Amino acid sequence: MAINKAKVKYNSPRRQVQGGKKFVVKACKGGREKIIRYGDANMTIKKSNPARRKSFRARHKCATAKDVFSARYWSCKKW
Repeated sequence: MAINKAKVKYNSPRRQVQGGKKFVVKACKGGREKIIRYGDANMTIKKSNPARRKSFRARHKCATAKDVFSARYWSCKKW
């Protein structure tokens, strides 16, 4: 099932219903828009654990994730 881009709010992540990824977001910047899918649908998120949170952010280099058209940016924003 395809995503209807007209009905999705800009820069607002939501759960993916189908497609193998956990989240989907319509990223917009400078008049351009792009559908970004990210996250492992089969993995449990435990971001309430400080050690896991620190490890995730270091592993994905979240301090440098600035481009809204990347899955890394949205994943780091959630964490």
